[in-house]
This record gives sequence, structure tokens and C-alpha cells, in this order.
Amino acid sequence: MERPRPSPAQLAWQRDELALFLHFGVNTFTDREWGDGKEDPAIFNPVRLEASQWARAAQSSGFRAVILTAKHHDGFCLWPSATTKHSVASSPWRGGTGDLVREFVIACRAEGLRPGLYLSPWDRNHPTYGDSPRYMDVYIQQLTELCTRYGQLAEVWFDGANGEGPSGKRQVYDWPRIWGTVRRLQPDAVMFSDAGPDVRWCGNESGTAGDPNWSTMNPAAVPYPGADGPGIISALQHGDPAGTVWRPAEVDVSIRPGWFHHPAQDARVRSVDNLVELYLTSVGRNGKLLLNVPPARTGLLHDTDVARLAGMHERLGAMFGHDLAANLTRQANAQEGTATIDLTLEEPTAIAAIRLGEEIAAGQVVSRYSVSGYAAGDWRPLSRGTTIGYARIDRFDPITVSRVRVSIESALATPAVTTVALYAPA
Repeated sequence: MERPRPSPAQLAWQRDELALFLHFGVNTFTDREWGDGKEDPAIFNPVRLEASQWARAAQSSGFRAVILTAKHHDGFCLWPSATTKHSVASSPWRGGTGDLVREFVIACRAEGLRPGLYLSPWDRNHPTYGDSPRYMDVYIQQLTELCTRYGQLAEVWFDGANGEGPSGKRQVYDWPRIWGTVRRLQPDAVMFSDAGPDVRWCGNESGTAGDPNWSTMNPAAVPYPGADGPGIISALQHGDPAGTVWRPAEVDVSIRPGWFHHPAQDARVRSVDNLVELYLTSVGRNGKLLLNVPPARTGLLHDTDVARLAGMHERLGAMFGHDLAANLTRQANAQEGTATIDLTLEEPTAIAAIRLGEEIAAGQVVSRYSVSGYAAGDWRPLSRGTTIGYARIDRFDPITVSRVRVSIESALATPAVTTVALYAPA
């Protein structure tokens, strides 16, 4: 049986490596995480809003995609939707004529970034929520507006958030209809949720992908967004080597304790060291990092957050900006289930990290590997691990070596490890 492979859209999504998440809306002005839908739209008035500042901060820090919360659980729409008055059209911002989604996508494209949108299925404001068929029509109309007004989207982001409607009725979501709408209107976008269908949640919000982490999944393991039950978190964390669909893991985490900006958290922004660690436990474990950086009430990203993003970019550049193996000749020997790759350095060189990568366009197969270095007349173990996939980054104590050997000890088929990059101590 041929193993699952990524679509061109999934491959482009993975190669982004870094995406910014922007939680912004009425919660920013009420100092809450979850709004109740009773907010007065008049509170939304970001007097200095500059979406281009968001995009510049993302682009200059090495991010390639950005996702905006077009609507959170409170139901407030950041675009003028025909489905509700609970939107920017009822706010004083831009005199009630603004469209933040439009400003966002224009700013992204000006900086060469790929825009994405999050549309919460839970809506604590709309009166039809809980009347499942009627609200589904409303939600599909909102989704259609977002998918047809703003050009090509890279990602459409869903979760399974589900509460009761005003009548106490539980809303039932028609996920096949939701996904089908996006597929028809934005065929080149990937869809995220814990159940995919294109990209899955990593199973936590701590910035840590699973180990092992397979990009393949058994779709029955997480049947719909928000599903709960034994084994679901493990399935999200680790994927399934026997999975029948390609559904890689997105690692979402916030730069602050909360997801929306709260002034009381301005001194609790993650350190540069911690952000680098997040990169290693997400991108470095075959995932993609979606880092939330919420704009403040002014409509601008806070100076501290911007400085930490810049510091993260500078630190990663110092650690991984120069590949010592870029011009080395490899001696490779691959067969069914195993392989070895030897690299000889031009002279003994100090190294402290290695990045491995499979040719995932052909699938993911490596299940166990080890790395050793030839130093002082002997082979020394440097690192070992399980899955590789798009990227696996290992750090180890600095050691001066003249040769490096990557041993694929177990694989589901003949492995194709195309990335072997070596890095000096930073």
C-alpha cells in the first residue's frame, strides 16, 4: 500500500515553519479571555491600529504566515458581516466603515506573508445559536464571506468550541458542510482543527509536539473537532505510523499567559530563551509553530512582544544560520528499513547541533535513528531519536569531530533523508 503524502498546500504549510496568531477583538477591551456576547460594540476602538506593524514584526522575525481571529466565541466579527450587527460596522473604529480582515490581509501580502483566518464555531451573541440548522446557515454565510472577499487564504482555523444557545440547546455543527465550503471556495487553503481535515492540533497549548510525531493519522482516532475520549490526546500528540491520511501537527502556544492582551501580563512575556526552546520542541519535532502574539488596545503589538520576537529571530540565526555541512559530500547507503549517511568534514570542527529532514513529499518513514561523531580516533554517540519527518533538531554537548554518521536504524520503507545540517556551538 502506498503511504500517505502531503498535498502541495500541506507541503507549503509545513515549510512555513513559523506562523503568528493574532487574538484581537472585544476581549482586548474588556480584559477577558472569553467574552459572553453581550459586549457593546462601542468598546471596540483601537485608535492606533496599524495592521502593517503586525506584518512587519512577523516578517522581520522570520515568520511566514499569520492567522487572525476574525471571530472569537463572543461572536464579534472583525469584518462587516451581513449576518449580524455585532461587528466592526457597529463600532466607532474607522467611523463604522472599517474592515479589519481586509486591512489584515493587505498588510500580510505587502510583507510577503500568507494570511489565514480563525472563525469560531461557537457564537455567544447570535440568536440562532443552538438552533442547529438555522445557525449552520448563518455560520456558512460568515465562512463564505471570509472565503470570497479577501483573496487566497493559506489556512482556515477551526476549533470544537461548543456551548449552549440562549434557549439552552446545544448546537450541533455540520463539519462536512463546513469543510466542504472551504474546499470549494479556497481549494488551496489548509484547514486546521483537532480533527483536521488537513492539519491537526498537537494535543496541548504548551508548545510541545509529541515524540514520536508522525504526520500520518488514523482519521477515526479523532472523529470530529472537540471530540473527547480515551486515546485522543495521545493520537494528537503522536500521530500514527499506520495512519491512512496525511495530517501533520500544528503547535499553538501564546507568548503570554493569556491569548488576548491583558496589561497586567506585560511583564510576563516569554523570554527569548523560552521562545527558542518552543522552536526546538515544535519545528524541531516535525511540527509547525503557531505563536500567539496579541495586539494591545491601541491596535499595535506591545513593544516587549515585538522585542522578544526579534530576539528569538536573532538567536535562531546565530544557532542555525550557518550549515557546516552545506558543501560536504555525503556517502549514503540506503535499503529497505535502514540507511547510513556519512559526512567527512574538511578539518576537525566543533559542532553542537544537527538538523535532519526526510523528503516528506514522498511520505514519512523513519521510526528510529542515531547520530555519532568521529573524535579522537573513536566514534562517539551524539544523539538518538524516533521520528524525523520534515525536521528533527537535536542539540548535544559541543564536540570536535572529523566525521559524522547518521544511522537510520528502523524505517517503514527505504528512507530518504535529504537534510543533514551541522551547526557550531552558538
